[in-house]
Amino acid sequence: MKASILLVDDEPHVLAALQRVLRLPLRDLARVELFSDTRLALARVREHAFDVVVSDFRMPQQDGVAFLREVREVQPRAVPMIVSGSADVATLVRAVNDAQVFRYILKPWSDDELVGSVKAALAHAQASKEEALLADAMRVREGRLPALEAERRRLESEEPGLTHVDWGPNGEVLMPPLS
Repeated sequence: MKASILLVDDEPHVLAALQRVLRLPLRDLARVELFSDTRLALARVREHAFDVVVSDFRMPQQDGVAFLREVREVQPRAVPMIVSGSADVATLVRAVNDAQVFRYILKPWSDDELVGSVKAALAHAQASKEEALLADAMRVREGRLPALEAERRRLESEEPGLTHVDWGPNGEVLMPPLS
């Protein structure tokens, strides 16, 4: 199964440039989704698992650190990255401390650096997934984790929200609102 990458930038030409740089080198490794609005991107994060999330820092709805912090709440294993024109040290420190950013790439970027960083992030995401599955398998063998919970975690990591059910006051299942 191909990995998933989410690119978020409020400038359509930057999104197009990112996609153009990543398309060929990652064509067999990952599929890429683009969003120019962080609210729409967060809605997508709530319904689809992403291995890597690359965000601009300065955007009108919210900055990249706040956006990536929200992504981390929904998908803690998604590997966050920032591509930004800001070389401000305070911004960089905040990105690392608050959003646990894997890489901070300055605009204008080097194509080779960008591709290499995204490939490294994909490898990191895969290693993290495998580690979590192995840790859960060990917990199941040791009797510290029910097999059903291990399976729920695995499913939830593949499709966020899949195992969450909203119940009504009379025991009925409530459907999510239509977008």
